[in-house]
Amino acid sequence: MTDLPGRENDPNDNPFAMFGDPEQIAAAMRQFADMLSAPQSAGPVNWDMAKNIARHAVVAEGDPSVMEGERRQVVEALSLADLWLNEATTLPSGVSAPQAWSRSEWIEKTVPVWQKLCDPIAARMVETMGGTLGSAGLPAEAQAMAGPLMGMLKQMGGMMVGSQIGQALGTLAREVVGSTDIGLPLSDTAALLPGGIAAFSDGLELPADEIRLYLALREAAHHRLFQHVPWLRSHLLGAVEEYARGITVDVSALEEQLRGLDMSNPEELQRALSGGALLKPEETDRQKAALARLETMLALVEGWVGTVVDAAASGKLPSSAALAETVRRRRATGGPAERTFGTLVGLELRPRRLREAAALWQALEAGRGVDGRDALWGHPDLMPTAEDLDDPEGFVTGGVPLDLSTLDSPSESTPDDASDKPDKPDEER
Repeated sequence: MTDLPGRENDPNDNPFAMFGDPEQIAAAMRQFADMLSAPQSAGPVNWDMAKNIARHAVVAEGDPSVMEGERRQVVEALSLADLWLNEATTLPSGVSAPQAWSRSEWIEKTVPVWQKLCDPIAARMVETMGGTLGSAGLPAEAQAMAGPLMGMLKQMGGMMVGSQIGQALGTLAREVVGSTDIGLPLSDTAALLPGGIAAFSDGLELPADEIRLYLALREAAHHRLFQHVPWLRSHLLGAVEEYARGITVDVSALEEQLRGLDMSNPEELQRALSGGALLKPEETDRQKAALARLETMLALVEGWVGTVVDAAASGKLPSSAALAETVRRRRATGGPAERTFGTLVGLELRPRRLREAAALWQALEAGRGVDGRDALWGHPDLMPTAEDLDDPEGFVTGGVPLDLSTLDSPSESTPDDASDKPDKPDEER
């Protein structure tokens, strides 16, 4: 390729100036080939790598196998909690085969849902990393040289995203106490982690059996919703997928950052990618709407769980009020869910309006009874909106119960169907 007179040293004239001459490109490709020698997955993320990184992270901190005594304590706590919940909600049991997991088992059991959540966004990010710099304005000879390297960059991007996800899941696995901490249905099995319960209990001067039982109540209550509200799973996961469909990437910023890297130094590129600087999506109005809808539903789930658990524990668990406040602070101030999703996909899953949602469910119970409160889970169109959280009493007194026979079956409607109904405010669509 011939340089134009007077422009030999202007890197801004050509995004591929950073590659140098063909010999430099060949050397870089040989180094990339060494890094990419590991088996690759068919999707955008190398999930085998992600799982291995996550497992290594928890093993490094200590992840002993669950002992028989610990397993028995967890199973008994979940079974007793499920019995107590029968008095606090009309939704039937969602606990069929309670289990106790190690942190490594939590990773293995929840990866299928993480894959569903992360793959759509990861695919867009990897595609962008691999193809952004292939602009049509480049000379043909530059495109010919850069093509193979961009293909490797795309493949390497999948590994880097897998590495980032693995690190995030490893961090989360050290903090969770069960399968429902983040408010999303990560597993169909009700389970608690003895190691997570011990970490949660650190610094709390409360009886260990009461802490375990309270956390079991929360786990069992979540599973009643996820197992017996057929539209809820697709509604929550669909909001995350909607976020992925609306993702865009700041192409100019990506080009600028890559231009400043030494492309013959794979370690430098790896540090840039694994640090997340090139993986952070640009927030759009579409993403903001999906996030608002997700935050509202997470708050409603958490508010209902808190209300039901408080009722079930009342008069039976002396430390329930203190434990409820501990959990609320943990969720409201940014717990493991927010940090993990911020790392993985730029989403913050903090249900910012926990107290308002709890107040609404309590007002519904006072005004309509337990049956009337729980009947709202019968269809997504019956659920309170973000505006209703501002006026719980108005929702209770002004809301007219709908005839479910006039509504589409929740199991047949998609998340988009549920979010595009005309009676939803703009921010909820």
